[in-house]
Amino acid sequence: MDFEFHQTVWITLGDGTRLAAAIWMPDGEGPFPAVLEYLPYRRADQTAARDQSTYPAFAGAGIVGVRLDSRGQGDSQGLFDDEYSPQELADACEVIAWIAAQKWSNGAVGMMGISWGGFNALQVAAMRPPALKGVISIASTADRYNDDIHYKGGCLLSANISWAGTMLAFNSRPPDPEVVGDRWEGIWRERLEAQPFLLETWLGHQRRDDYWKHGSVCEDWAAIQCPVWAIAGWGDGYRNCPATLAGHLQAPIKAMTGPWIHKYPHFAWPHPRVDFLSKAIDWWHHWLSGQQRGVDEWPIYSAYMTEAAIPRTWRDADGGHWIGTDWPGVGALSEWPLGANGVLGADPAGDVIVATPQHCGTMSGEFFTSAPDADLPGDQVVDDALSVCWQTPVLDDAVEILGRPTLTLAVAIDQRQGNLIARLVDVHPDGTAALISRGVLNLCHRAGNETPAAMTPGRTETVTVRLDETAYRVRPGHRLRLALSTAYWPMVLPSPAPVVATIAADAVLKLPHPGDCQSIDFPAPPEDTLPNYPVFSPGHSKRWVEHDLSAGQVRYSVSQDTGHLEVPWNRMQTHETREETWEIDPADPVRSKGFLEFTTRRARDGWDARTEARIWFSATATTFEARAELLAFSGTAQLARREWTFSVPRDHM
Repeated sequence: MDFEFHQTVWITLGDGTRLAAAIWMPDGEGPFPAVLEYLPYRRADQTAARDQSTYPAFAGAGIVGVRLDSRGQGDSQGLFDDEYSPQELADACEVIAWIAAQKWSNGAVGMMGISWGGFNALQVAAMRPPALKGVISIASTADRYNDDIHYKGGCLLSANISWAGTMLAFNSRPPDPEVVGDRWEGIWRERLEAQPFLLETWLGHQRRDDYWKHGSVCEDWAAIQCPVWAIAGWGDGYRNCPATLAGHLQAPIKAMTGPWIHKYPHFAWPHPRVDFLSKAIDWWHHWLSGQQRGVDEWPIYSAYMTEAAIPRTWRDADGGHWIGTDWPGVGALSEWPLGANGVLGADPAGDVIVATPQHCGTMSGEFFTSAPDADLPGDQVVDDALSVCWQTPVLDDAVEILGRPTLTLAVAIDQRQGNLIARLVDVHPDGTAALISRGVLNLCHRAGNETPAAMTPGRTETVTVRLDETAYRVRPGHRLRLALSTAYWPMVLPSPAPVVATIAADAVLKLPHPGDCQSIDFPAPPEDTLPNYPVFSPGHSKRWVEHDLSAGQVRYSVSQDTGHLEVPWNRMQTHETREETWEIDPADPVRSKGFLEFTTRRARDGWDARTEARIWFSATATTFEARAELLAFSGTAQLARREWTFSVPRDHM
């Protein structure tokens, strides 16, 4: 089936605000089902290639694709306020009703997206707009506090600061003069004047309060009544949602987790990829058109059982196989004591002291992974050398894990606040060590995230560290290692003071194993699913660590460049960069700091618009300190400048 592409279709909301949508319309009179993807990332340039890989296939199969810029983003009118705000979700419900009322619509609408678009798809589903009949949510979360880019286990993530800088840059980009006309500069000025710096908001909510409960669908599992297909990747920080939804939703649910980074499954790394588009078309026609497409026969949970992952500079593929189960819960549990002499599974003998240098964690990789390179965790031997470890003898039999490992231990620390980080590691025969799963816990949050309480120095308490969801097979001839540390920088920002933890002798690691599973297979997609755009200068993704022995500092640096590209059908040129440098004294956490810089550029035929965003972040023993600036340029002339400076008390962090 052929289709028509409409780059800009205006959808007018009840308050008069006009939102800009791209629509892929199948040929014919219809009526057709429709799928909405709704997010702040610009449809006309930022996600153009991704959209071009997806929506023509949907339209060719008789499904309308609606790709919408949210309020105040791209070419849409209005002003942005916050991620997943009540205004954003209310706008989505209006748009769904608008789609269902069009003469070409059969009245059934689906909602789909990855990351932001996957988040708000679940949140809108919980609001139950009548025309919403199904959701595909990729790389998302059910719990905005514990499973997003801001906090984890009560620990502050450096990604919280990085994401605030990213959104400062993203939100500052202008509308397209060819779409909005001569008013583009006035619209841009208005946006820049109203621009929020979201880090101040996010640091103002260090507990799991109502701010984070809003949009966390785990608050009421029964609220979602339409069918959900949840997808994630083991190479991404957003890996817990599919199994969590499969275990809790009362609505029809299918879940899938592959080996991938933060990308759609038909063009993600590491391989193997799956033919997501054909399965998505089956999903949509099943729930939106009433066609029998075999969706009911899919396993409730499909997981790629990774094995012998090799942490190399570029991970093209991971070994393993697909399994399917109709119950993603624990098939069986095995207990592995943290034994004497560092032997995992042996009888324990005596307390163990954990006092980690502050720079442990440089092999953590990114929480939000965009490339299968140093975004992914590196060889864990670097961090293991700075941690306290227990490992098995060489395995005679494979150990298969499916689910969320837990570590229960009795611990005392010498401070009122401290973090514990547990990592499960596959040690290859050559000594190479691949991360299987990790869990982080701010000990002040040991009884929950809503009302943290300080530790009493020297008093032993029993706590549980819950590691992330995994499906992993440790081969015979390998070893299984558990690494424990009190620091994990720069992923987890440090405690106010160095921590000495005493671990009592009865600590136990519990591993969940597969229950009744079947081997399954997925067809691979075509090799070239993403279009190639003209490149004026190539991009890059780099990370490196420096030890300044004279200054007593460790520096962790990030440099990312999208490259200078052009979108063929609208001639829009794009170029964005990210530079970060984090520093820490291995002996003094309050000497940690970060400097982050982001640039964005849009240009066409003599028109040139650029923004620069910078953040300076540091901490004392009692406060978090931040300063930011945003500059906007039209050609060579500075159009606007915004500055923010604030200090936020540390709340049990």
